[in-house]
Formats: sequence, C-alpha cells, structure tokens
Amino acid sequence: MTYKVSDFKNSQQICWCPGCGNYGILSSLHKAMATLEIAPHNIVVISGIGCSSRLPYYMNTYGFHTIHGRGAAVATGVKVANPNLSVWLATGDGDCLAIGGNHFIHTIRRNVDINILLMNNKIYGLTKGQYSPTSNRGFISKSSPYGTIENPFRPAELVIGARGCFFARTLDSNIENSSKLLIEAAHHKGTSVIEFILNCVIFNNGINNDIISNSNRLNKTIFLHHGEKMIFGEKNNKGIVLDGFNLKVATIGENGYTLNDVLVHDETTTDPNLHLKLALMDGDELPLALGIIRNVESQVYDIEVEKQIQKIKTTKTERTLNDFLMSGDVWEIS
Repeated sequence: MTYKVSDFKNSQQICWCPGCGNYGILSSLHKAMATLEIAPHNIVVISGIGCSSRLPYYMNTYGFHTIHGRGAAVATGVKVANPNLSVWLATGDGDCLAIGGNHFIHTIRRNVDINILLMNNKIYGLTKGQYSPTSNRGFISKSSPYGTIENPFRPAELVIGARGCFFARTLDSNIENSSKLLIEAAHHKGTSVIEFILNCVIFNNGINNDIISNSNRLNKTIFLHHGEKMIFGEKNNKGIVLDGFNLKVATIGENGYTLNDVLVHDETTTDPNLHLKLALMDGDELPLALGIIRNVESQVYDIEVEKQIQKIKTTKTERTLNDFLMSGDVWEIS
C-alpha cells in the first residue's frame, strides 16, 4: 500500500520553540515513513525526557513517552515482544548519553533492531540551559558559569566503541538527506544510530555556525557516499587522504596529490578503525563527516531471541506456564 506524508501526521499542536531544529527532524521522519510503506499501526515511536522526546506526540503511529534515559530499554522490550514492529527511539544528548548512557551502549552492543534518532544540540534545553554530556570543554552555561572542565562525549565514539554496526550523521535543516538516511537506517537490520546536528535557538543558538553556515558548509563538511571518493570543498577540489595512520585534507592538483590519492568510502567494511577516524572529524582541520559512516551486518538480538525460543520449544515438553510449574516434584495440601 502507498502512503502519504499526511498519513503519519496527527492534529496535535507542535510545542517546540519557533526555529527549533526538531521541526526539520520531524518533517524528515514523516517523509521517510511515507516512503518506507509501513502501515502507521505497525510503527512505534518511543522517547525518554527532553525537548526531542516530545516527538511521539506528533506522529500518527503508536508511541510511548517514557521516563528519563530509559527509552532504549523500553524500545528493546517492544521489539523483542513483537519483532514485526518498526521501532524508533527519539532522544537527545542529555536523555541518551547521561542518565540513559548505559541503556544506549548496551542496546547497541546487543544490536537490537531499532532506529535511534539522537538529537545533539550540546545543551539541556527542556530544563533551561545546563551543559550536557556533549557540551564542549569550557562551555559557559547556567550550571557551568565559569566554563565546564569536562571532556565531552562524542556519540560516534560511543557507538563504534560499543560495537555498533550503523552510524550516520546529518543536519537538522537538511530534510532531503535526513529522510534518505532514515530510510537506510530502517532497512538496516540491527541498531541504527543517526546523530542529528541540532540547533537550540534559545539556549545554544548558533553553536554549529562555524561549520554548517551557508558560507562555511562546503569547506567545513563532507557528505560521504559509499563507493565514492571523499571529495568536498567549494570548488570540489579537496579530498581526504592518508598521512601515515592519520587522515588529512589535500588539495587535488597541489603538492603532488591527484584524485588517485583520495580515499574511497566503504561503509560496509567490518574493521571500525577508518570509520571511527571519519566519524571523529570535527570541522576544524578536517571536515565534519555527514552521511552514512558505518553500515555493516551482524547478528540481530531480537531475531536471535526468537530463534532461541523456537529451538527451546522443540526440546521442552512444557507448553504452558502451568505445565512448567507442575513439571517438578509437586504435592497437594488438603
């Protein structure tokens, strides 16, 4: 059956601040779900607590607004209980990486077949502007008036360190590319994580402007495509090359560098080392990597659970809970 974007919208008034990047993410998700052709009643959108976690209210699907940091645990339960559902988790850098950090990494480690939308605006927005686990060192906020002295988490590092199989990154404002990435994430079997570079217009406005503004984006970001050369730049003449064990930017046609020296992106290689190097490029000396960075196959938790259940059923004589309870030494009290 063919679906329209409107099939995944509801009449609920959207309660985000005007200009919030979450609007773009919501539009991308509506568009992606229409393309996936999965019935709304076969989709569940789950969230924890935070601005991003209001997203299930604006979906014409099943949804759970759960408790702080526990969205991944609830999503795991939903997927294991009904593997036929398409399960999505909307979460923010605070909800996901602070109180929800353990649930996040263990969901990835298990490789549960859910899709995680990680909205990273480097701030606690709902609770009015405290620094978050991804805030830059030295960041001044209500809870760090003299600058935070903590090193931030880098989501890609956590995903790949937890043996993640799918990691992608996109911008909140790029609806077309975001929709494509969401579709690819849905097709991936296992945990997919998409990091959205998000702008909080109230408490952290312009935090990413040095990288993603219209005047800087072409030279400060690179969109990776599987099987294609890693080329970027305003004149499309810069490339990512190897410099020993490290990556660096080279200008094609200068200092002896040719197109042949530019690396080709392989998102499917199982070795995570190059994927991690690409994911940690931050827009300073190296451009911020966007697109699908890692996409490899591995055993999927909910599928393996179902296989195990079916296998055990063939070897056990008990068919019901009562059969199990009555299978050992039992007696009656009269």
